Amino acid sequence: MLIEWVGNFHSHTRFSDGTATHLRIAEAAAQAGLDGVAVTDHNVWVKGLQGYYGEVLLLVGEEVHDPCRQPQVNHALILGLGRELAPLAASPQALIDAAREQGALVFLAHPVEHSPGWLQRRMGEPPLPWVDREVSGFTGLEVWNTMSEFKARLRTPLHALYYAFFPARFLRGPFPEALRWWEQLWLQGIPAVAIGGADAHGHAYKLGPLRRVLFPYEWLFRAVNTHLLLDQPLPREPEADWAVIRAALQAGRAWVANDLLGSSRGFRFEARSGHRQATMGEALRRAGAVRFEASAPLPGEFRLIRFGSGVVARGRGRRFQHLIAEPGIYRMEVYRRGRLWILTNPIRVE
Repeated sequence: MLIEWVGNFHSHTRFSDGTATHLRIAEAAAQAGLDGVAVTDHNVWVKGLQGYYGEVLLLVGEEVHDPCRQPQVNHALILGLGRELAPLAASPQALIDAAREQGALVFLAHPVEHSPGWLQRRMGEPPLPWVDREVSGFTGLEVWNTMSEFKARLRTPLHALYYAFFPARFLRGPFPEALRWWEQLWLQGIPAVAIGGADAHGHAYKLGPLRRVLFPYEWLFRAVNTHLLLDQPLPREPEADWAVIRAALQAGRAWVANDLLGSSRGFRFEARSGHRQATMGEALRRAGAVRFEASAPLPGEFRLIRFGSGVVARGRGRRFQHLIAEPGIYRMEVYRRGRLWILTNPIRVE
């Protein structure tokens, strides 16, 4: 039986450009109801702080990029590393290769970004996408980054003021370009894993006379998270637990959810054919027709998507079923209140 584990794999402390300590981040994760959280400070790997803080497992990774490159594009989230890798930032492929040699996982952070002109001029916030797309060997893409989406939604200063008071309203879903890139990777035979992250810093923003922390850590940890399905219980020993979490992440037994629209704990997406079945991140060999099944803890609009073809079936409610006969790569999206709630990793039907 698979066990659900909910975490956020992108946050920053005072060791780089965040405002909180590791302890405070773990406390915020606990208050948000997470099982775990990863600190990924910029170009600094902090030893000795990984472990359990109460009921929350705090993982220490790193967000590596080249500070000498302008703009500072190509940010890599590295989880499970055993030594500092920032000196390799100038060569993204060498960085990925070195991380893999350590058994670490590498996700391309905010792979697509947009920043309005006024925000670049007045706030010094350029877009920082991943531009070197010829790299190989990475684990996956951070397809949904909360702060990247916020930045892109600020078309004018008035939008910034509006979202300062109604922050949940800017979250609509990943950029279409990021989803297209992810789909293209799969169609090219590269099984890239999709995750989502907060990119939490806890910064205070100033616009005219207003100054406020728009997105406290706890708020961000209640928003876009990554839900994993573990193949065994965690023994509550940090290194052993990371091995179990790593296996689920690498396999793609995961979905991304905007949990502000309602907790997605308990969601499932599976495919069955004959006596065989598969879940997210797995392959299913057909024995006749294939029945896709999904269930959600709250009502929503289900969309079954076949990579390369688009939406092939829709449904409403808490449960979804659909029969297909074609092989392919299939994923599920679920919407609530007209906004994307859940985005799954795919199931490959062979």
